[in-house]
Amino acid sequence: MPDISGLEFLSSLHEPPMTIFTTAYSEHAVQSFELDAIDYLLKPFSLARFLKACNKAHSLLQLRQERTQPGVNVPDYIFVKSGYEQFKVQLGEVLYLESAGNYVHFILEDKKILSRLSMAEALALLPAAQFTRVHRSYIASIAHIKSFTSEIIEIEKKEIPIGKLFRNEVMKMLS
Repeated sequence: MPDISGLEFLSSLHEPPMTIFTTAYSEHAVQSFELDAIDYLLKPFSLARFLKACNKAHSLLQLRQERTQPGVNVPDYIFVKSGYEQFKVQLGEVLYLESAGNYVHFILEDKKILSRLSMAEALALLPAAQFTRVHRSYIASIAHIKSFTSEIIEIEKKEIPIGKLFRNEVMKMLS
């Protein structure tokens, strides 16, 4: 791309789309996943590998659509994989989620669970009416927000920054 890289373009977007990077350069893979890329394909890649990435994107899109459809009965729990175990997590106990590189910390009322998910994958698991992305590194439980300003929200004495890209949407939701 002339003048700007795909990574720079994606990071400049307020609501970036689901993205699969296709490139000959492996050194940008980590940065792409920090931007919640669905996959990163190194050229040359096979049709089977491309289809695998597309199927992953399709599955995530279906999850997102299911969680935003009105009238759909949303369960009050999800299962979160951590290591070799799957943990049943009651959504009401989730305070917030925090990004940790290629992992996400689910911060609950009484414990933390570390899972190998991107923020986009974690957000897709959660009901949109109960959780919102407030920063590139944070997803907040709306029910647990104690107070907020245009810069931060407070959940259980933890101050969580509101990212500039998310500020308008967060303010609309909370006002």
